[in-house]
Order: sequence, then C-alpha cells, then structure tokens
Amino acid sequence: MDRAQKEQLVDELGQIFESSGVVVVSHYAGLTVAEMQDLRAKAREAGGSVRVAKNRLAKIALEGKPCASIADLLSGMTVLTYSEDPVAAAKVAQDYAKGNDKFVILGGAMGENALDVAGVEAVSKMPSREELIATIAGMLGAPASNIAGAIGAPASNIASILSTIEDKAAA
Repeated sequence: MDRAQKEQLVDELGQIFESSGVVVVSHYAGLTVAEMQDLRAKAREAGGSVRVAKNRLAKIALEGKPCASIADLLSGMTVLTYSEDPVAAAKVAQDYAKGNDKFVILGGAMGENALDVAGVEAVSKMPSREELIATIAGMLGAPASNIAGAIGAPASNIASILSTIEDKAAA
C-alpha cells in the first residue's frame, strides 16, 4: 500500500469516526471468511457496516475525533463495527459475539463517550431509532383515537336510545 492509498484510507476512517453514532471495537482472530461475511451481512441489514483496518492508520484517523478514546483498544486483530444509528452496530456486535466465541468485543465509543464491554452491552439493549419512532408515533396517535371515540360515543348512544324508543312506540 503506497502513501496515497494510506492517506485515502485515513480520510475514510476519519469520516467513519466522525459520522458514526457508535463504533464497536472487537477482536476477530480465528474467524473464517464465511463468518466475516455473515457478520458484514448482519451489520448491513441493521444499517451498519464492518471494517477491518490497520490499527496504526486507524489511530492516526482518530486524532482529534470525538471517539479518540478507543485508540487504546486498537491492538491485535481488530475489526470496527459502526453505524449512524447509536444502537444498531452495538446490537449486531453483541448478538454476533453471543453466537461466536472467536469474536470478542473490546469496547467502543458513542460520540465522545467511551464504552467498555458492559457499556456496549447496555447500548445494545436500548431500543433502536426505528423502535423509538414507532413508540412515539403510537403515543401521538393514541390520544387522537381516544378523542375520536369519545366524540363518536354520544352520537351512537343517542342513536341507540332513539332506536329503543321507536321499538317501544311500535310495540
């Protein structure tokens, strides 16, 4: 890899570190190519990505970035799992680590906040952006349906009373 390629890689990593809601650092020693492809596919489905990069170049890219605290985690065979959604990458990494002993989470960063292994696990248990939006939309829609039901209820009650009166009058 020549100098220009390294500079380009450092720029790409820098953009990843700036734009990601969460970055999870893990060791992947012993994973097969098929297992790495599986991890990448799961991350892609969740809206995240997986990147293997040279630790030295990743440390250079981290300088001055909000998540610079993860530089200490970059040693050995490391892989970065990241996403714009602050929860997606943590969920993918945590789920994959449960099913594969060769994939070991070291920690990560959520913006300027450094995360240890327990922190990554806690973030992975949080609801995703889509789940929060659905919950909020449900909460906003519930009062409107309650109001519509309350407004419609007296009219249906009056209609049933009138129907009962008509039945009594006819009998």
